[in-house]
Amino acid sequence: MTAQRQERYGSRLQRALFALLAGFFCVASLDFAARAATTERVVVNRYSGLAIGGFDPVAYFTESMAVEGLPDFEAREAGAVWRFRNEGNRASFVAHPEIYGPQFGGYDPVDLGRGVTYPGNPRFWVVAGQRLYLFGREDNRDAFAAEPARFLEEATARWPALERGLAQ
Repeated sequence: MTAQRQERYGSRLQRALFALLAGFFCVASLDFAARAATTERVVVNRYSGLAIGGFDPVAYFTESMAVEGLPDFEAREAGAVWRFRNEGNRASFVAHPEIYGPQFGGYDPVDLGRGVTYPGNPRFWVVAGQRLYLFGREDNRDAFAAEPARFLEEATARWPALERGLAQ
C-alpha cells in the first residue's frame, strides 16, 4: 500500500469510528432523556415545562377530544405549565386541578399496575368516573376502557410506592 492510500484508508477509518461513537452517544443520550422525562410526579416536557404536551386538560371533558392549548391561556400548577383553549377552561382548571388534571400525574395506569412509571400520551386518553387518564400506548387505552375498575385497583395499589420514587 502506498503512503497516499494508507492516509486515505486511515482517514476513512477515523470518520467511521467517529460516526460509530457519535451514534452510540446519541442513543445513550436518548435513553437518558427518556428516563429523565419519567422522573417527575407530573409528566412534564423537560424542555418546555409543559404538562401533557400542551394539551388542554379541560377540553377532554368539555369537548370530548384532545385539543392543544394556547400560550395566551396558561396556568402553573404542580410544578408544570398547563395550557388551555380559552379563559373559561383555564379558570375551571385553576379552581379544580384535582378533577381536570390527569390522574396519577399523567402516567399510564395500566403500566402503573405493572409497577412501571411510563408517561401517558395526551392523544391516548379516557375519561372514566369523571377523571382523565392518559396512556402510553393505544392498546393500553383500549384494555383500560374495557375494564377500568380492574386496572384502577392495580394502579391505585402501586401508585403510592411508585410516586415516592419520583422526583419532587
